[in-house]
Amino acid sequence: MDKLKLSSLLFTLLLLSSNIWAQEKCYFILRGKVLDSESNEAVANAYIWVNELNKGTLSDQNGNFRINDLCEGHFELKVESMGYEAQMLPLNVHDNVNLTIRLNQKEYTIDGIEIIGHKDAVNTMNAVNNLGKDLLDENRGKNLGETIKSLSGVTTYSTGANIAKPVIHGMHSNRIMILNNGIRQEGQQWGGEHAPEIDPFMAEDISVVKGAESVRFGPEAMGGVILVSPPKLPVKSGLKGTVNLIGNTNGRSGAAALSLEGGSKKWQGLGYRFQASSRAGGNIKSPNYFQDNTGMRELNFSGAIGYNSKSIGVDLFYSRFSTTIGILSDSHTGNSSDLNELIANGRPFSNPDFTYDIVNPRQEVVHHLLKAKGHYHLKNDGVFNLEYAFQQNNRQEFDKRRGALNDRAALDLELFTNTLNLSYEHPSAKSWNGSIGINVLQQANNNIPGTGVTPLIPNYDLINLGAFAIEKYTSGNLELEAGARYDFRYVDAARYKDGELEERDYTFKNFTASIGAAYSFNSNWLLTSNIGSAWRPPNINEQFSEGLHHGAAAVEIGNPDFVSEQAIKWVNTLNFNKGNWDIEWTGYYHKINNYIYLNPTGEKYVSLRGTFNIYEYLQTDAGLWGMDLSSVYQHDSGISWFLKGSMVRAKNLIDKNYLPFIPADRIETGISYELPKISSLSNNKLSLSNLSVFRQKREPDFDLAPAPSGYNLWNISLSSLLFEKEKTSLKANLSVDNLLNKEYKDYMDRFRYFSHQMGRNISVKLKYKF
Repeated sequence: MDKLKLSSLLFTLLLLSSNIWAQEKCYFILRGKVLDSESNEAVANAYIWVNELNKGTLSDQNGNFRINDLCEGHFELKVESMGYEAQMLPLNVHDNVNLTIRLNQKEYTIDGIEIIGHKDAVNTMNAVNNLGKDLLDENRGKNLGETIKSLSGVTTYSTGANIAKPVIHGMHSNRIMILNNGIRQEGQQWGGEHAPEIDPFMAEDISVVKGAESVRFGPEAMGGVILVSPPKLPVKSGLKGTVNLIGNTNGRSGAAALSLEGGSKKWQGLGYRFQASSRAGGNIKSPNYFQDNTGMRELNFSGAIGYNSKSIGVDLFYSRFSTTIGILSDSHTGNSSDLNELIANGRPFSNPDFTYDIVNPRQEVVHHLLKAKGHYHLKNDGVFNLEYAFQQNNRQEFDKRRGALNDRAALDLELFTNTLNLSYEHPSAKSWNGSIGINVLQQANNNIPGTGVTPLIPNYDLINLGAFAIEKYTSGNLELEAGARYDFRYVDAARYKDGELEERDYTFKNFTASIGAAYSFNSNWLLTSNIGSAWRPPNINEQFSEGLHHGAAAVEIGNPDFVSEQAIKWVNTLNFNKGNWDIEWTGYYHKINNYIYLNPTGEKYVSLRGTFNIYEYLQTDAGLWGMDLSSVYQHDSGISWFLKGSMVRAKNLIDKNYLPFIPADRIETGISYELPKISSLSNNKLSLSNLSVFRQKREPDFDLAPAPSGYNLWNISLSSLLFEKEKTSLKANLSVDNLLNKEYKDYMDRFRYFSHQMGRNISVKLKYKF
């Protein structure tokens, strides 16, 4: 009996110890990533729950999640997200677990049927920053370049007050590709004073990819990509719309935009949208003087119609952009001494009054885009995409001329572009997904006769054929991606020079490749790294420019013997997201052999139309490196703080000096406070920010004038939701830029030699949704 009791006691102790041991083994970690099975994009705010342990979490903006202190055993994992089919997955925990969860899109009903169709995505390992709806609303009424300046690492290359081109890591013009609703924008973007012909009012989101994306998009994406994306077409019946009204004190300018959209009740999946906008303004004012002839006019509209079902989608899109831009009158001087005195004075000698009149010199630009797209989902979950687009760009530049010639354009160009893109996204197989595709680009550029001036660039025909393949591997916290592309380009250029036909043709071809990786250390830290080769054939203006470029008020000289640029760019990004903190750091190195740049010679060209500085295109090897920093802290009390900064270093590796027109170091910081509700006013927010731009000390050996001093600008804004009732709402924003009316010049402005930047500007913005 005693032996039996002892045995029972030992058995009980053994059982208790085993239970204690089992309970102690609750220290395992489940890490993972939630992805869209179709586009392979991260799914944010997905609900992940371990039923038996009553533990769960939400995925972050990168799709990553982490659940700590899991016990050893066999459980069931539940994964849900709006717009996706729920999944129940077996979860076997005997060690730390890494999972990649792919969710399938579904049809769901909310007051009727809304079909979730094919989602376009730029599936890249490179750093991607985007302007969401809130930041877009704050920047409504500006051109594209000024709109995206709020992103770290992005600045502008400007020509006066109304012309701004986006700059990414020191690259602009033909080294940056802009995708307008998925189509590569093709205008006369080679000109430093040729702003993108895109209406930001059309966009719901604008994203910037900071790495070399030549494998996906071709040669002109060596510096980065800007994606301007309109909203997805609605499919729910009924009509809704948005009205934006904007007024500015500086330039006494205004803007208005209307968007109407809806879906068919009879044909589920059929949607449409109409959008129109207009901007107009007069002479811009620097703190102490008006700038003569700096008004602008703009009128744009677009329309889209499409049908989406579970297996097929088609849509048709058309947009028209038109603008008239006045060029600062004082940029065109009479003789060499006048030009030297103007640069020495640092500001125009004229003292004009305010006016809305626009006279010569001026630009008139009209851009048409027609796009047709379709996609088809195969039964094996593969997807075919077919896209065709036609673009027509008309650019006229008017100079100050005598008599009847004053009404004739001195530069009159017409560019026709056809693009065809075909791709296949193969079905995901375990941890693999990817795509292959071909791109065809055909262009014809013509000088319209009757200008009375030898064309700055010749007529040309161009065709570019490209084929690519990209594959991605995902396993737990690690993602790997590799891609390769081959391009062939043929260019045939011809023009009459001194009464004789001058004709040359060129063949360019190149192979590019990229490899990237992303690793999530835990739910807080994410590291991405991408290295890619890139190339860019010389543009027609870099080869053949030989004369006065009226919009730039400069004589430009090209070289027909230039060879293609060859580049490699390595980009690394580290993200930290925990609690109230969100920090992103990006570092990069960009080596470009045969880099082509426009350099001032110091010489002058004197003609009956005035005196102009002479610039020439040169070719060298270049090295660029730099970093971007973006940090946001949001306190529970409603106070938030942000810090953004960027720096670029660019060297001429052959001549051992600095390259011209590289952005200076800058840092911006600000604080916001969410004010309490006042009567019917809600979502009240007060923001104050400061932008500090340092003097560009790394100047080329020669420039027309030293780099301007650095500057500090203070900006303030107040926003509020005036009312919201059912489906209608009215938001208001009051902002003051350059609050202290600081007089300053920016190194990246081609007119900085003889004019200052804009002074104080008060803006009122209203957004009504119905």
